[in-house]
Amino acid sequence: MKKIMIFTPAIAASNIGDEIIYEACDKVIKSLYPDGFYVNVSTHLPLDSWLEQFQDADLKFVAGSNLLGRQRWRKRSQWNLHLSALSWAAPSILMGVGWHRYQRKSTALVSKYVYRQVLSRDYIHSVRDNYTLEKLKEIGFDNALNTGCPTMWGLTPEHCQTIPLKKSEKVLTTVTDYHQDPQKDADMLDVLTRNYREVYVWLQGYHDYDYLQALHVLDKVKIVPPNLAAYQSFLNNEQVDYVGTRLHSGIKALQCGKRTVIIGIDNRANEKQKDFNLPVLRRENITELEALINTSFITQIHLPAEHIQQWKNQFAQGQG
Repeated sequence: MKKIMIFTPAIAASNIGDEIIYEACDKVIKSLYPDGFYVNVSTHLPLDSWLEQFQDADLKFVAGSNLLGRQRWRKRSQWNLHLSALSWAAPSILMGVGWHRYQRKSTALVSKYVYRQVLSRDYIHSVRDNYTLEKLKEIGFDNALNTGCPTMWGLTPEHCQTIPLKKSEKVLTTVTDYHQDPQKDADMLDVLTRNYREVYVWLQGYHDYDYLQALHVLDKVKIVPPNLAAYQSFLNNEQVDYVGTRLHSGIKALQCGKRTVIIGIDNRANEKQKDFNLPVLRRENITELEALINTSFITQIHLPAEHIQQWKNQFAQGQG
């Protein structure tokens, strides 16, 4: 029996999107090691409480999210790794992990040191886009593949053929509390309220409701409860489109066979569009939204199936 540790941002998180990512990673890892004993560790919290589990773990996976970057390794780091505890987290295997944001400067020396100490040199890492792949190569990791995020691995050609081509009468939308553009987000909501009979909002982030209040649209929308089970149930039972700024809300909608337009507000969505043809409209082009939603279009995700399978195969049906 393998003892497996999973670093996940879904614990102690204020963003339910991290749960969507973890859900996909957990499903894949447990298909590889169905008899494993699992310990989940938050990437947001210090590692001190897990020394015995770190020492005993046969494998350590980092389950998605935008954890890598030019970090300062303080309390607000994407991955809370104290420099004195690096050996505990090593050797970690990346699974659909991405770079935090576009980075003009070279990766900080301390970040290079941390990643070289923590990330496995023996296993192939899975990253979510080519930008992250190139960043890892810059710091000396050639053992990585661009597999896309595990949330996308089920978006096969067969699955995408089930997604409607034409607009529904209802739409579900999202906004993003930490990356606001009040004018363009208001424009998005105006287009949706004028073109759909009913508009629903799912609150993925802790302050999304506050932002909606500031946009003065609460009298025009219906709120879906802010938990993943409620969102899943809504998608399972309603005929809706998805149009919104939350990336993983949109990918969850695609998983559930919903016609989707993700409004791209950062490098994550934009890189996924570039690499995998994810249906993304950049927020700076929001004036194009009305024409787009009223046009018939095919959803056709370009999955890197060979890379995904190569990453899985290294674990040899639970023997890795």
